[in-house]
Amino acid sequence: MASSCPSSAFDSATHSSPSPPKPTLATQTAVAIASDSTSSNRSPLNSYSPFPRVKSCDVYLGFCGRRPPLLRFVKWLRAELEMQGLRCFAVDRRRCRDAHAHSVAKVAMDAAAVGVVLVTRKSFSNPYGVEEMRWFLERKNLVPVFFGLSQGDCTARDVIERKGELWERFGGQLWNAYGGIEEEWKQVVDGVSRSAVMLEVNPGNFRDRIFDAVLLLGSQLGRRSMVEKVQRWREMAVEELPFPRNINFVGRKSELAKLEMMLFGDFEGSPEEYIEIRARDAHRRDTVMARNSTSNSGTQKGRIAKKNVEIKAKGKEPVVWKESEEEIEMQGTWSSELPVRHRRTRNAMTTSYRRGVACICGESGIGKTELLLEFAYKFSQSYKRVLWVSGESRYLRQNYLKLLPLLGVDVAIGTEMFSQRNGPRSFKELEADAIGKVRRELMRDIPFLLVIDNLESEKDWWDGSSIMELLPRFGGETHIIISSRLPRVLNIMPLRLSYLSAAEAMILMKGRVTELPTEDANALRIIEEKLGRLPLGLALVRAILSELPIGPLKLLDMINQMPYRELKFSRKKDLVMKQNPSLVQLLDVCFSILDNAQKPSKLATKMVGVSNWFAPSAIPISMLAIAASTSSAKHCRTRFFKRCFHYLSCTTRELNVSISEAEASSTLVRFSVARESTRMGHISFHSIIKIYAHERDDNSSAFSIIKAIEKEGNLQEHADHIWSACFLLFKFGIDPGVIDFPERDLLSFIRRFALPLASLTFTNLSLCNAALELLRVSTEALEALEDSFLSKATSAQDKTKCSKNPRSRSSIESDPLIYLDLASLRAILLETRAKFMLQGGQYDIGEQLCRTAVSIKEVIYGCEHPQTQATRETMERLVWFQSKF
Repeated sequence: MASSCPSSAFDSATHSSPSPPKPTLATQTAVAIASDSTSSNRSPLNSYSPFPRVKSCDVYLGFCGRRPPLLRFVKWLRAELEMQGLRCFAVDRRRCRDAHAHSVAKVAMDAAAVGVVLVTRKSFSNPYGVEEMRWFLERKNLVPVFFGLSQGDCTARDVIERKGELWERFGGQLWNAYGGIEEEWKQVVDGVSRSAVMLEVNPGNFRDRIFDAVLLLGSQLGRRSMVEKVQRWREMAVEELPFPRNINFVGRKSELAKLEMMLFGDFEGSPEEYIEIRARDAHRRDTVMARNSTSNSGTQKGRIAKKNVEIKAKGKEPVVWKESEEEIEMQGTWSSELPVRHRRTRNAMTTSYRRGVACICGESGIGKTELLLEFAYKFSQSYKRVLWVSGESRYLRQNYLKLLPLLGVDVAIGTEMFSQRNGPRSFKELEADAIGKVRRELMRDIPFLLVIDNLESEKDWWDGSSIMELLPRFGGETHIIISSRLPRVLNIMPLRLSYLSAAEAMILMKGRVTELPTEDANALRIIEEKLGRLPLGLALVRAILSELPIGPLKLLDMINQMPYRELKFSRKKDLVMKQNPSLVQLLDVCFSILDNAQKPSKLATKMVGVSNWFAPSAIPISMLAIAASTSSAKHCRTRFFKRCFHYLSCTTRELNVSISEAEASSTLVRFSVARESTRMGHISFHSIIKIYAHERDDNSSAFSIIKAIEKEGNLQEHADHIWSACFLLFKFGIDPGVIDFPERDLLSFIRRFALPLASLTFTNLSLCNAALELLRVSTEALEALEDSFLSKATSAQDKTKCSKNPRSRSSIESDPLIYLDLASLRAILLETRAKFMLQGGQYDIGEQLCRTAVSIKEVIYGCEHPQTQATRETMERLVWFQSKF
């Protein structure tokens, strides 16, 4: 909505931001937020008066201070109220520069239906803040929001007499600054302390207090829709993260602190925690300590503001972010919150801070997702919602566009085919429009956390476009975190994850056990070194020791005796397993344990074996069990396990029964082979586990995913996994189809899943290229099947002529319904593609497709059949538009 922090209350009240609001947003909003001196030049006065807009104000939002958390909360609350259709006037009156600006604020106070005042420690020494509280207390429409203090701290006597830890430093005769008399000041402070409304804000409850404030104001103003929307947002937030919080998370304190520094630009921990952050240069430490200093902050910021005024007076360019595929750097003047002497450094690490974007790099299994998850849970209250996007190349764009319903935006393509310039919109424009809607929502003053986990490439798999086309502009309220195995992403200096320390690795492996015998402790150290302290391997060790009655020494003996199998591991992402043979041996031990414990069905290991063919998202347990039951994968068996069977005899006797799918999935989660999802009845698998499973059974179980989707597939809930099945069936680009499907089953799959998936993808997500490609490869599969039918028919006829055997019949003659169904489905695919071409402006291609569909339907149904006539009408529309444009 509003631009970033205008220079004065009056300037921002008279100049609306050009950011595109929602159609339902109040466009007559007067906004006045005073903040840092990044834009300290005064804008010229508008020719119109702002008073008519101010007189229709619904909510007056008064605050005092310039701290980033306070300004972040104010901007978020104001933007949230405007999203709900309320006219909001937000102002720090102490920053108003002239009498006219003060008069505008006065009019807004008088016109507002509700007055929201943020009460901070500075409010009681701010004459404007006290006046605002007194004004709305007298009108009985005050909503105090206590920021950084509680309602019980607001007692006039405690403030004056400096009682309590809070007021020992800030208390005293603060009423002198009010300009009135002491008794009036006391009445205001005590009135606030007795207010029936109690909204206390701290860094750990931003989101909840924002929602509480919106609910309260909606109730007071009679806006029922606001209450309903907030309740929906709270319900959606329950499953905003894909996994539950890891209770066994170990270490990474320094990395979490660096992430906080990169995104928020400040660090609210203790000074000792600052020292743990290793700066690249000496001036970085000086910058951090300067921000933490309280004695010289006022003088320093004054010098910065004065320097900025001088720089801008000389006509220099403002700060401009240059975002392109090749480079992302900051040009122009540096941020005013950094000391002038620190603005000379222009390395990538410096520009990574305070921009709201961070990149985490590291090899597979190092703990990137765990770090993202811990940060998201720790700081979830600082954002309206955490938007988690899986970064696998084939699914990245559709996962990104799935954010639209989460953001409350409808992107469905209707019957309207032309934009305002009265011409057809191309497919590229349709996709860009949908992506632009996501970006616009993320560039408002409402903060979101966008997490892109496991980004495989900076180029889109479908059309080769850059990921920069998806991301919102850096530096806004929305923060972005990207994790990737790539060494560098978007030319941003990454936060590289290293291995855990020896002490942290030991804690992760031994779990709750506090003391171990010397032999067991030494065995764990050897295991740790053999696994290279890879967190994934250490978690497997912890799970095995926790679930089985064996000690570290016996587990080490099992790993050493397990023969190493030379697996292919040809892909780049398999290098971790190729370079870590001990991890492969550990996985062999783990899977051998699961095989023996779940005889005779071995359902758990079969579920892991088929997991590689599903999409990277969470897999329904029921669908996974169906795929596992139809899988004929051969699991490896080793003589070693028979030799060490006595280690596990007591456990296997108890589990040597047929188990259900719920028990099998629970076993996989307990052994850290799978991970529980926040979606009920779903589990996920790490990419290393999937690679290992793929190398065990090769392509033998790929057929099972198709059967599972046919039995329990749902287009709305399992679209990702249906896409994965399509990748297996059809040829996409250079990726060949993995399996061959029977004729009847292929027709049924295309009719039930492929065709509806293409329509859903095109209409609801505006993924035009992906939908058209799916229809194209489906049509080619049907054409190949039809050619096979015809060739078999010709061969059968030749044999019949030669042998004159009445039993020698062609496939068409033996089963004409299949051929009829095939031709009919092919005509539907061609007509659907033609309709998409009509909306994308490619009328000539659509006409050719439609003519082919008409000719097929004329043969099947006849010229006068309603289906033939409907297809002919579509063709006539294509011809008419082609002649017009």
